[in-house]
Amino acid sequence: MDRTTNLCKAIRSLYIKPGLFVKSVLLFVWLFPLPVAYGSDFSVEKIQKAYEGIRGIKGSFLQKSYIKDLKRTEIYKGSFIIKMPSLMKWKYTGDKKQDTEVIINNDEIIIFKKNENQAYRGKFDRETYGQSPIALLSGLGNIDAEFDVAADKGRLKLRPKRPMGNVDYIEMKPPYSDTGFPIGVLSIIDKRSNRIDIIISEITINPAIKDSVFDFSLPKGGSMYDYGQGK
Repeated sequence: MDRTTNLCKAIRSLYIKPGLFVKSVLLFVWLFPLPVAYGSDFSVEKIQKAYEGIRGIKGSFLQKSYIKDLKRTEIYKGSFIIKMPSLMKWKYTGDKKQDTEVIINNDEIIIFKKNENQAYRGKFDRETYGQSPIALLSGLGNIDAEFDVAADKGRLKLRPKRPMGNVDYIEMKPPYSDTGFPIGVLSIIDKRSNRIDIIISEITINPAIKDSVFDFSLPKGGSMYDYGQGK
């Protein structure tokens, strides 16, 4: 089994490992209709224009993951911080089993599972992009070059022009209020019809972000696994 396959499995475990559930009260977000999206001019042009002035983003997210083969939907929450173009960090929070941190520093990705005190390190590229949905927020500044785009009922459907792991297409919806950020919901649909929906909230545009935020130090007694290089 090659390095990319192993790393993708480690990333997917963030979404499908049994027990990684946020409190069921969060389900109300999906049981009741969402309000009408803000604005009526949601377009690639509007997104590209907004990205021209974005150097960094931080915020919160709610993630809904539907696993078709298991016929199961799981809910997660967390926070993220991105410094353009290639520094990213996000945390899944909730119960102790879900406490996981993902760091992307240029072409390296590290997944740290706090409850296991284990970290997994590998190369970050297009093959792992589709398994890291928050990371897509850093790469939407040149949509026309990377995707074929279709507008459908207030949303944009993006199909990668070049292979992006197992991604079939990506959907985007506008925010539900004027957050200053052009995207409110980001969805990834893979070739097996699994779906990840991410609702973005509490956005801050261009906060002061030091590069050291994206450094990773393995806690005492922890284990680091380098895919393709052994332990």
